[in-house]
Amino acid sequence: MLKNLRWIVPIIMASGIAGPAAADVITDWNEKAVAFVTTHKMLPPPAERTVAAMHVAMFDAVNSIERRYRPYAVQPAAAKDASPEAAAATAAARVLAALHPNAADEFTAMLTAYLAALPAGAAKDNGIKLGEAVAAEIAGRRAHDGSDAPDAYRPNTKPGLYVPTPITASSMWPNVTPFAMRSPSQFRPDAPIPLASAQWAADYNEIKALGGKTSNARSARQTEDARFWLITGPQSYYPIARRLVTAKKMNLIESARFMALTAVATSDAYVAVFDAKYHYQFWRPITAIRNGDMDDNAATERDAAWQPIDNTPMHPEYPCAHCITSAAVAAVAETLLGSADVPELTMTSSSAPGVTHRWTNLRAYTDEVSVARIYAGFHYRFSTKVGQDMGRKIAAFVVQNVMQPVSVAEVR
Repeated sequence: MLKNLRWIVPIIMASGIAGPAAADVITDWNEKAVAFVTTHKMLPPPAERTVAAMHVAMFDAVNSIERRYRPYAVQPAAAKDASPEAAAATAAARVLAALHPNAADEFTAMLTAYLAALPAGAAKDNGIKLGEAVAAEIAGRRAHDGSDAPDAYRPNTKPGLYVPTPITASSMWPNVTPFAMRSPSQFRPDAPIPLASAQWAADYNEIKALGGKTSNARSARQTEDARFWLITGPQSYYPIARRLVTAKKMNLIESARFMALTAVATSDAYVAVFDAKYHYQFWRPITAIRNGDMDDNAATERDAAWQPIDNTPMHPEYPCAHCITSAAVAAVAETLLGSADVPELTMTSSSAPGVTHRWTNLRAYTDEVSVARIYAGFHYRFSTKVGQDMGRKIAAFVVQNVMQPVSVAEVR
């Protein structure tokens, strides 16, 4: 199922900025974590939980030394000479090992190699001690967050009636404890538009025309966009965040906070979008279009053989998950950087070989992701708009409520 759904497809990300990217301990471990969840074929919601837990641990470790921001969870006493690099790397590795005990040896080996490059001495030792303390607190907070609940989705059916048999994706995620939101339903949107409405007919006919596998109405560029964005999950947006760290020359604490806020917003966006998806259980285009004579709308003509450009993801349609996560990532960056305009970012995708996409504006990136889901035949236009709106609202809430700057008086 994972292969067919195209959840996990590796991508290569490069920046238009000249010269190699200058990594720091925060972006180094982000890259390691993203590679881990990709290699192990984790679905995006649990993959993002892993990455977010790691990032809040790294932030709290670095911030415990510099104390410029309110901690995400904990701020233990730290020696003034403690190495922030050792603290962050240790916090990252220990959280990852706690969340994935079967891979603990792998993370220990990564940490050993990383720490070997740091100068020996009290600063390194103090940093390691600090990182271990922070990691224990963060791992403990996520130990019983509901993420290990079984997928117990109950198909809508009648006794004896066949339904397609693949297991749905992340049906338990609406009950996972968010990182910042007060509840999974805090940003739940209004219900999908009425099937009898003119808007439903317009969006239905748009995706029917543009999103079909054999569509003649879709342009070559629209087809390219659809295939380009068959990728999803952490590997489809964290490279952007890492490049922004480099482009904006963020120092270590700024990098730690930026990446942690991005991770928290994105992880909570997954909780929120799956809460809405399974609450409303709205039908996908392949179901709606093959049953166009059942929606009591004379403007929606049935196409019994219609198919989207690729296999439809196995979870309800509304709202668009690609749209909420890309908007959350972009909105955190826009808020912290003060503008949606950025140095040119370029990206390639293994699902569209030989193609390079470029943006100098984060909203243009988000809009491209959204319309690509229409061209792929996966999401209606109203659903993409709702997803974007949710992503921006969640990002704003996260930036305003966690890891806030402290005043001079609080530092003292």
